[in-house]
Amino acid sequence: VCYCKRMEAVVSTQSTGRLRMRQLLPQIKDVSAGVAAEEEISDQGSDTGTDDSLDHFDFGLIINKLPNLVELSVTYGVRNCGMNFEWSLFEFTQKDCYLLAKAVKECTHLQILRLQRCQIEDEKARLIISHLLDHPSLRVLDLSHNRIGDKTGRAVGKLLSGNKVLEEVNLSDNHIRAEGASAIAFSLKKNTTLRTLNLKLNRIGDEGGRNMCLALMKTSTLLQIDLSSNGLGEHMAASLAEVLSHNQSLQHIIISCNKLGVAGGRVLQEGLENNKVLQTFDLRLTEISQQSEHSIMNVIKSNKDRVAGVTV
Repeated sequence: VCYCKRMEAVVSTQSTGRLRMRQLLPQIKDVSAGVAAEEEISDQGSDTGTDDSLDHFDFGLIINKLPNLVELSVTYGVRNCGMNFEWSLFEFTQKDCYLLAKAVKECTHLQILRLQRCQIEDEKARLIISHLLDHPSLRVLDLSHNRIGDKTGRAVGKLLSGNKVLEEVNLSDNHIRAEGASAIAFSLKKNTTLRTLNLKLNRIGDEGGRNMCLALMKTSTLLQIDLSSNGLGEHMAASLAEVLSHNQSLQHIIISCNKLGVAGGRVLQEGLENNKVLQTFDLRLTEISQQSEHSIMNVIKSNKDRVAGVTV
């Protein structure tokens, strides 16, 4: 296919370190290849996926030509397709998933993998993660804006439990509930490298939130967590208040767009009284009182000033 050949030609002339593709169209079937090629693809279908006409580029063809590649960011889909819209243009097929997972595993120097807005579901996400379990260099995994749920949450938990290099995981805007969040939380008790965890726009609820707070009581390496828009309530506020009074590593907490309530705000205010490290506490649209918010922001400002003074 000409599309593949053009991609290979571009890569072969550049020693790129970051490959960012904001859109990726399916390949056009090469009808000139004849019946033999069709039969070969058909034989592979049972192992790698569906109809060839829906599949995208095989990154395995170029990975070995990119010895300096540290970031791969791909969106399987089309921008501004207009009247030419077809669902197939946005399909991340099973074959796409298998070939990408295999290529990423072979690219042992890759540090950042971003697969945003690819319509990835649990089965495909778990396949990708299974190829990352022993990856020696990956520091950032971004699967935001997809359709992954609790099964992927458990897979991420397994990844974090044994991983020694991963520093950032972004699972925002997905369908993770309490079970998946709890699996991730359990892994945080063992993990010593993760610095940033983004779970905003999921559905973890108070149960998932409480389990996450229990993990935050025991971790000393996580610096930033985003739990905004997760259906959290006053019970979560009580658990988080305990974290604020004991955890001495968290510097940034985002918990906006949750119904913590006036009582929840008072509890958080009390929990933050002796905290000296938190520098960001996003409480927008949480229904806490202005008085609690004002007191909390004063503590945050004092912490920032203290850190700035130490830096200077």
